[in-house]
Amino acid sequence: MQFQNINHSTYSTESSALNILYYADLFKSELLSDFKSGSCIIKESENLKSLSDETQSFSINDLNTNILIEINPENISEVFQIIESLKNHWLTRNIIIILLLTENNPSIIKRALKLGVSDCYVSPIPFNDVKERLRFLSFYKQLRAEKKDIYPVETERYKTPFGKRFLDILLSSIALICLSPLLLIVAILIKLDSKGPVFYTSKRVGTGYKIFDFYKFRSMRKDADKEVAKLSENNQYKGDSAFFKLENDPRVTKLGSFLRNSSIDELPQLVNVLKGDMSLVGNRPLPLYEAEKLTTNEWSMRFLAPAGLTGLWQISKRGKKDMSERERKKGESFYATNYSLCLDIKIILKQIHA
Repeated sequence: MQFQNINHSTYSTESSALNILYYADLFKSELLSDFKSGSCIIKESENLKSLSDETQSFSINDLNTNILIEINPENISEVFQIIESLKNHWLTRNIIIILLLTENNPSIIKRALKLGVSDCYVSPIPFNDVKERLRFLSFYKQLRAEKKDIYPVETERYKTPFGKRFLDILLSSIALICLSPLLLIVAILIKLDSKGPVFYTSKRVGTGYKIFDFYKFRSMRKDADKEVAKLSENNQYKGDSAFFKLENDPRVTKLGSFLRNSSIDELPQLVNVLKGDMSLVGNRPLPLYEAEKLTTNEWSMRFLAPAGLTGLWQISKRGKKDMSERERKKGESFYATNYSLCLDIKIILKQIHA
């Protein structure tokens, strides 16, 4: 069924408010603290019955509502009744639902995702990440609706193929074991070279706009991220680019320059690969300030591919001045629609040479 009169502009820009309906007990104060500070319209359900009554009365004007539900061992049955009711109805089956788990329970997560829940977060919950995740899911839902001019639409979810995941686990495990002496030496040298931690950890956006902790050896001076705005006029990608890269970056330490040129600074990401945050081959996970600019029809496709340690642009034009923003994004979108195990192996072999 088509709805020609739906106003997509309701949630089509960064500044649009997120409409949140939530039930929470244990997480209530944290949730309110983070969501009330941003551009969110937030409404509380005092209990699961009132949440159920509220969702049962949804109309077409409520379809941009995002639902957050706290789930614990005592209310599992009631929560899943609400989810099944929403997902089994043609009008509400594409409502964005995120579960907030008080305890880590893989069976609950598996069941929820199978029913069509958008995501699950386990205590302690990073609510800033939840907010960014909701923003992307809202953007993507709108983009899909515009593309097909139909509502509701089916949601795509990337699932790592067995062969690709097996290769990731096998090769990253072997690499970490073989490279452990080198990793230890590099860690000692970083501590001797400059003040600050050995590892640099930042929030990155990967597959389906999933936000995770991204690991690297620190190659810059401490608090380098705070200097991005000041240095933006020297960005290698010209204009109002989604990407940020500097030639002869002044924030890089002496040792850091060597680590970057040799790609040794990237080795801790083998842990991300082993955890499942990333794959050996894919599109590079982006910082939040870059990812939030890539929500157009043309470029959102890159987030349907796995986040990768290396990829097409790294083996072709990485570090070259003639690498345009459009070339990079086209390569990433190409990989998202054409990746295969054979292509991955070719990229890995070429990366060794590069």
